[in-house]
Amino acid sequence: MLTIERILTGIIQENCYLIYNEENLLIIDPGAEAERIIPLIEKTEKKPIAILLTHTHYDHIGAVEELRHHYHIPVYVSPLEQEWLSNPILNLSGLGRHDDMADIIVQPAEVEFEMTDYELGGIKFSVVPTPGHSIGSVSLIFDDFVVTGDALFKGSIGRTDLHTGDMEQLLHSIRTYLFTLPDEFPAYPGHGDATTIEHEKKTNPFFN
Repeated sequence: MLTIERILTGIIQENCYLIYNEENLLIIDPGAEAERIIPLIEKTEKKPIAILLTHTHYDHIGAVEELRHHYHIPVYVSPLEQEWLSNPILNLSGLGRHDDMADIIVQPAEVEFEMTDYELGGIKFSVVPTPGHSIGSVSLIFDDFVVTGDALFKGSIGRTDLHTGDMEQLLHSIRTYLFTLPDEFPAYPGHGDATTIEHEKKTNPFFN
């Protein structure tokens, strides 16, 4: 049985998730404030074994370097966004509208996701491509829930007006890889509250 905890990070309240079993813990999308995330990890008394990224926009990667070095663990990312980690323009931290923040430069991820099944520390999940918000966006399907990144939100979908964004691609991604999951599956997005697949299929205005 897996436990999932949400940590709100940064100025735009990005959702970082801790997912763990009896022994091991995965960190998903640590967006900022490593100094807050570390004590919450320690409180679980589980061993962090990897950082998984749904995509590489600045608000999802701001605490990666500090956490990876603190725990000496690998980072997993889509190969389509590997170079975005170290490019502030591509990860959006270096754009003019973000002059109030430092450029975020993350060293290359140790592992590039394949779209397949994984088992890390006894935690099983599948990686599926859900591009449209960004070209390398992925969702992570666990035994009885899914982490959707910025693809699917409660009552909405991810922005498609950013670099490599594509509305039709995003809608297709959601229909193909998320709406085919069991209705009762909780969906944990990159921002905002959790929802369920059934709720979004029935009420999300982008599909109704």
